[in-house]
Amino acid sequence: MNMFRTLRADEIDCRISQVKKDGSGLSLLLYKDARCDQNILDETVTPMKWKREHTRDNRNCIVSIWSEELKQWVSKEDTGTESNTEREKGLASDSFKRACFNWGIGRELYSAPFIWIKRGDFTFKEGKCYDRFTVKGIGYTNGVITGLEIMNQALNRIVYSWGTITEEAPEKPEQPDTDPDGTKAPEFTQPPAANNVRVSTTDKVPPLPGESEKKPPEPSPVTVYLLGAMKELREARGISPAKNNKLFADQREALIAEGFAPNKDLAEYTMEEAKAMIEAMYQKFSPEGTEIKK
Repeated sequence: MNMFRTLRADEIDCRISQVKKDGSGLSLLLYKDARCDQNILDETVTPMKWKREHTRDNRNCIVSIWSEELKQWVSKEDTGTESNTEREKGLASDSFKRACFNWGIGRELYSAPFIWIKRGDFTFKEGKCYDRFTVKGIGYTNGVITGLEIMNQALNRIVYSWGTITEEAPEKPEQPDTDPDGTKAPEFTQPPAANNVRVSTTDKVPPLPGESEKKPPEPSPVTVYLLGAMKELREARGISPAKNNKLFADQREALIAEGFAPNKDLAEYTMEEAKAMIEAMYQKFSPEGTEIKK
């Protein structure tokens, strides 16, 4: 006889097993996570009377339960498989869940029917489906699943119904409008900061004592002239950088050809040097933005 209860609807998760390439349907599998096993072990035998051990680099897990009758630990073991993400952690989790199956936790999931979701009950895009499915209701007879309802959270409706439902997943409790004494509950915004001062990440941080507020350096006249002249060149030709990135690259190459060093600070140039470079660029390019070959 199984010493553990059957899983509640909200303790069962759904995973997409296969999606038809033509989008005609997909199949689902039911599973439990390691947290579910831990909760049921704590609930049934108490946290102090069960333990887990891993061997073979987490491939195997031994779940032991203390027997008051035998006055010793009783153990059951199984092996797991690696997951696609966090390989070692996934391997330990899978071997633990399988060992708990040996104890009977969630064993009823093996009696689940074939779950087929037809076209129109899921979102199909580029051969894949990313909808989230949850178990809305479930029914058992002698530890065997005899009823099942599955909801598509993306569509917010039941997309699979079979058999007789004896238990539904609990609804999430809504926040009450009034406190127990009848007064209106205050609306939640955000926890107050220290000394009741609201802090924003966009607020300016004041300077430390003895420090003056730092201001960004003003651009030099040469910098302003060069950048403005390059913009003027593009606008005069009716070509924006978004439409013709090649022109922008050619402008840079032309500046380098006229003596502009890419790693040199623009402020190091004199206004005469800047004007000479821009004038050379105006002579180098045609109104269409293409280079004039002499």
